[in-house]
Amino acid sequence: MQYSKEVEEMTCVKSGCNHGCAPIPEEGKWVCSKEIKDLSGFTHGVGWCAPQQGACKLSLNVKNGIIQEALVETLGCSGMTHSAAMAAEILPGRTLLEALNTDLVCDAINTAMRELFLQLAYGRSQSAFSDDGLVVGAGLEDLGKGLRSQVGTMYGTKEKGPRYLEMAEGYVLDQALDENNEIIGYRYVSLGKMMDAIKGGMDPKEALQKFTSTYGRYAEGVKFIDPRKN
Repeated sequence: MQYSKEVEEMTCVKSGCNHGCAPIPEEGKWVCSKEIKDLSGFTHGVGWCAPQQGACKLSLNVKNGIIQEALVETLGCSGMTHSAAMAAEILPGRTLLEALNTDLVCDAINTAMRELFLQLAYGRSQSAFSDDGLVVGAGLEDLGKGLRSQVGTMYGTKEKGPRYLEMAEGYVLDQALDENNEIIGYRYVSLGKMMDAIKGGMDPKEALQKFTSTYGRYAEGVKFIDPRKN
């Protein structure tokens, strides 16, 4: 190691105060992390690309510094879905440092990876106080029984008002309006459950009817509109 002349001529002074690193909570334990293998936890993070055209929600389950499980959810950019497919193959099995320094193609996914690294490094994981953390597979619980991302898609204009396109419950078929043309409910289909039923042999029309439901005061509507057409 090379030192400048100024440093070489300095008097050596010992550091008297050295208490080591502060412990962070990890899966029900307090850990003084010094290496990547010291980090464990399950956590989420959100990333965005430079033009902020799309966003990524990334969930990782990390055990002893190695990613065991990755859930990649994308929004707003069609190209990002292909990058997410690559990330789902790339991330599991890598250390956190490898993943941080791996080109995950999409800026949003890379940014999400950075945010997750910071959370785990500072002990801010979802499983910080859970004994032994969460089992591998916990990431799927966020998706529910239909294994579909919880997505809300709404659109509105000053001239024509709001349109509900997709709710957490599912794909919105139509909105119910009252006598003042205000939304009082909606009818939706749970696409994940419907597709599972169709794959299981149920007739598509029967499946559509079975997994179609309503929310709010839908039955009291005086007018019903398709938010995608009307």
